[in-house]
Amino acid sequence: MRIVAMRFGLFTSILLSVASSTFAFPAQTQTPLLQHANNNDTSISVKLFNELEELARIVDISYCVGTAGLGIQKPFQCVSRCVEFENFELVTTWNTGPLLSDSCGYIALSHPPSPPRIILAFRGTYSLANTIVDLSTIPQEYVPYPGDGDDEDDPTPSPPVSSSLPPFNPSDGDTPPAHPPKCTNCTVHTGFYTSWLHTRQEILVHLTEAIDKYPSYTLTLVGHSLGGAVAALAGLDLLARGWDPHVTTFGEPRVGNKPLMAYIDARFHTNHTASSKFHRITHANDPVPLLPPSEWGYSMHSTEFFISAPELPPSVSDIHRCVGDEDSACIAGNGDQNPAWGIPARFKLWQLFFAHRDYFWRLGLCVPGGDPKDWYRKYPGSGEGRGDGEVNEL
Repeated sequence: MRIVAMRFGLFTSILLSVASSTFAFPAQTQTPLLQHANNNDTSISVKLFNELEELARIVDISYCVGTAGLGIQKPFQCVSRCVEFENFELVTTWNTGPLLSDSCGYIALSHPPSPPRIILAFRGTYSLANTIVDLSTIPQEYVPYPGDGDDEDDPTPSPPVSSSLPPFNPSDGDTPPAHPPKCTNCTVHTGFYTSWLHTRQEILVHLTEAIDKYPSYTLTLVGHSLGGAVAALAGLDLLARGWDPHVTTFGEPRVGNKPLMAYIDARFHTNHTASSKFHRITHANDPVPLLPPSEWGYSMHSTEFFISAPELPPSVSDIHRCVGDEDSACIAGNGDQNPAWGIPARFKLWQLFFAHRDYFWRLGLCVPGGDPKDWYRKYPGSGEGRGDGEVNEL
């Protein structure tokens, strides 16, 4: 399975490079999706729909970080969607490097009249080969506290992967230590955990300063793909420090085993959707939320919202609240067991180019307006294209 995954990862990485160069031309300006009526019992409210749609555009901007010759500049400027957020102020960006430590993103302040927020946006990875290979790594014990030097009074041993990291010593000494409850029998994906540990070294000082300066702002974490996994682990860490993170992930892979998922559910009260501060968004045919596979001991956590319509853009009625950790009416039941290309069809890895990127908009390229023409979709109310709000098909 690992050999197949590595080979397919290389294949998809090559295809992504071709697709990126082929379609990298200016796009028509995108506008926020129109509101739609809420017309079934499992659909979300229009208010939540609009919040999730906006977060999809916010996380799409993170793909400008680490892009050669591009990036995000202060006050909040980039070649992608930054112009859509005129009340945002960039705090910092980070880029920890390739392979297991691969993590990119930015911290921004959303000032009134926009909802007051401190935003951490975690980018997915450009390297699909690395992503697939990383999904094959064995799990390690999950230690839900720092353990790498940022709390000198904590005698807890370091988690195995953090031994290579430098001690974390915030310059102002004010970053609160983490003292969460123990996570019994919990294991976590080593690559995802490493990404967060490296990211934490980069952002905690900036985050602490922002929270001290704007204590009334909502701490908002959002991530796509690999960034969704890192955002989930970041949420646990920041919650342990006494902060109040609100986490939204798009196409989040499985991060750990069932005990760790139960721990996330308990910490974020995910079994109570009305009060939960963790939203996990999945999309029909997206293979990534099904990886790593359950056969390897991985599982999902609750508060899933499933986009059932394969085409874009979705309406409110296309987004469904799911029940429990692995609702068979949602992404967990979205596929069969018949093999294709030597890989179970439920994984549908060719959908890394489509369904995995299709979260309200097609995410993943730092170009004006997002992904060029979004390949095949319509933009209601854009006032451009063929005169009826539709973008020309490629």
